[in-house]
Parts: sequence; C-alpha cells; structure tokens
Amino acid sequence: MANSKQLAESLKQTFTSQIESCEVANKEVTIVVTDRNLISVLEQLKTYPEFAFEMMIDLCGVDYLSYGKAEWKTEIASNTGFSRAVEEDDGKIIDPDKRFAVVYHLLSYANNQRLRVRVYVTNNELPIIPSVIELWNCADWYEREAFDLYGIVFDGHPDLRRLLTDYGFIGHPFRKDFPLIGQVEMRYDPEKKRVVYEPVSIEPRVLVPKVIRNDHRFEKVKEKKDSSFDA
Repeated sequence: MANSKQLAESLKQTFTSQIESCEVANKEVTIVVTDRNLISVLEQLKTYPEFAFEMMIDLCGVDYLSYGKAEWKTEIASNTGFSRAVEEDDGKIIDPDKRFAVVYHLLSYANNQRLRVRVYVTNNELPIIPSVIELWNCADWYEREAFDLYGIVFDGHPDLRRLLTDYGFIGHPFRKDFPLIGQVEMRYDPEKKRVVYEPVSIEPRVLVPKVIRNDHRFEKVKEKKDSSFDA
C-alpha cells in the first residue's frame, strides 16, 4: 500500500500530459482532468494494476457560481454566533468558465487507496461531459441525480431523465442561481379537488451562514486532546 504522496507522484508520472493538476491535502489525493481526457484517464485508473481503482463510490455535481461569496462575516466566528454582513464579502473566486464540475470518488480494494477526480465542464450554457456507465455501471443513478439537480448532461447515458424532482419540475434546484425557496409552491385545492401550483409566497432571506475554513482549527483541537491522553 503506497501512501498519498507516493500515489500522487505515480499519477503525475503516468498522466503527465493528461491531468491539469495533482494535489495532496489532508492525506487525500485530488487530480483535475479535462473533459477531453476524462474517459481515457478513468479507464487507465481502473485497469492499470498500479492503481486498480475498480470501484466508483460516488459521483456528484458542483456549481461554483458563488464560491467564496457570502452575506455573513465568518472570520470572527465564535460560539456566540455570527455577525450579519452589510455587504457581500468576496473571497476566492473560481474561473467563471469553470462554473460546473463533476467529481468522482474512486476506491482501490487491492491497494487500499482512495482518489478524487475532478473535471470542469467547459460550456456553462450547456454543461455536457461523457458518461462513465461503461466503466462503472453504478454511475447510472449518480449521473441522473447530477443531471436532475445541476443540469449537467452526460453524453452516452442510456436513460438520462430526472430522478428526484417532480415530473413537471422546471429548473435545477442545486444550481446556485436557483432560489432557495423555490419558484412555486403547491397546495390542495378543495374546490378543484386536486393539487395546484402557485407562485411562491415566502420572502427570501439568509438563515444559515456559509463558513469556509482553511485553518484546520478543529484538527489542532483534536491533536491537543490526543496529546493529553498520551501524557
């Protein structure tokens, strides 16, 4: 079993021209692949004995539209709560041409390794990437979920249709520009004796702050607890 750094070095040597980046953070390896090289890289990751990532344990979509932006000041967060920001606080902003991404989490039983593969979708207007069903059949429902919630189209999927939302649902609810309160609300009309849809009547407001922490404060607390036991 190779450690995370050894895995990262092996990935860099094998996919020199096929991956955009390879990083190790918190003992987790993440590579970024272009949509053009996606299938080729994933196929090699699955079949090469050196990697043997025979199982895909998860696939999910990501929308980076408002990444790094918040309506709350969170740097001074404490156990007493948060202060409401008057103006938006802009943090790290993702390239607007890389708004949508798909993330694959792979597992190798043989080598006891995990790997995260991220691919950015190049077209924001019609986000589309190749399906990986032929490599991992379990991708079927994962890709349908990402299509339903983010509107990402998986080219080659045999039955790409909504999975979680209603049959007549309009839009993709996990996109950052989709209103949190939704666009319509439903109720039972006793006169019509059926469920009716109406414009949403709830006033939009921010209830929960978004916190992005990179200082590993919780790991430091854990280390102190562990050291106290050792003593």
